[in-house]
Amino acid sequence: VQLQAFGGGLVQPGGSLRLSCAASGYIFSINYMGWYRQAPGKQRELVARIFSGGSTDYAASVKGRFTLSRINAQNTIDLQMNVLKPEDTAVYYCNIKTGWGSSANDYWGQGTQVTVSS
Repeated sequence: VQLQAFGGGLVQPGGSLRLSCAASGYIFSINYMGWYRQAPGKQRELVARIFSGGSTDYAASVKGRFTLSRINAQNTIDLQMNVLKPEDTAVYYCNIKTGWGSSANDYWGQGTQVTVSS
């Protein structure tokens, strides 16, 4: 499984960015796809994820500002980020989890930098 991320960059506070992630390869039993982020000196944290059934889960800090959607036929997810804040600055990583429990596997994209600064 390979994940390719697109988007990211530099934006002013209050601005918007869109991140996309395309998964390819032999993919089966998708549990969820989503985005994590890691700021300097901090642990990687969940931003948003979308489960195979279509439900979504957002970090409290981004709820109402970020929207995650999935294009099922293409195994692609888009993260629309609005009203960006300096604290959103981080490297964002696309993630796909396949399987459940002891059979679960995590796959990660290469990371893309998002910088929110004036």
